[in-house]
Amino acid sequence: MNIFRILGDVSHLLAMIMLLMKIWRSKSCAGISGKSQILFALVFTTRYLDLFTNFISIYNTVMKVVFIICAFFTVYLIYGKFRKTFDSENDSFRLEFLLVPVTGLSFLENYNFTPLEILWTFSIYLESVAILPQLFMISKTGEAETITTHYLFFLGLYRALYLANWIWRYHTESFYDQIAVVSGVVQTIFYCDFFYLYITKVLKGKKLSLPMPI
Repeated sequence: MNIFRILGDVSHLLAMIMLLMKIWRSKSCAGISGKSQILFALVFTTRYLDLFTNFISIYNTVMKVVFIICAFFTVYLIYGKFRKTFDSENDSFRLEFLLVPVTGLSFLENYNFTPLEILWTFSIYLESVAILPQLFMISKTGEAETITTHYLFFLGLYRALYLANWIWRYHTESFYDQIAVVSGVVQTIFYCDFFYLYITKVLKGKKLSLPMPI
């Protein structure tokens, strides 16, 4: 554990809680991609199966359980309790375009060809692209609510802090996880354009809008 890992976890948790509060208080999931939330729920489910096999620490276990609960509760709010407010027309990203190549890659590039290891690898690859349906939805509608952009900012900040965590661990522990690092870099790149717009527009009180996808 180091400060970058802790801050990354806090940022990640804050993003999820912020999204849940937005949906619960407004009683609406407008502007939220249900498909991205399904992918994140799948990420946590396949990554944290080691809850049944390994115990690392109370902190590790609690954070994993909280992430899983938050992810599935968000999906429930979108497709259950507040489904009438869900904008399915604009949440139109084709998930098979992500799931098929990610599944194939997890079988080809992993550290150990075992079910748990393949599922862990799958979760790492999937997380790197899970936000794409949300970004696609914002691009399609032309703008996003401020609270949604805050959610995306803290989600991107979590990934950036984890990159700093890996750099720190490499210099202090000689630890290097190629799959996690490369996937993390890819994921951070997806947020770069958003970070720029967030700083130049949202923090100045302007609405965020992303260019329409080609």
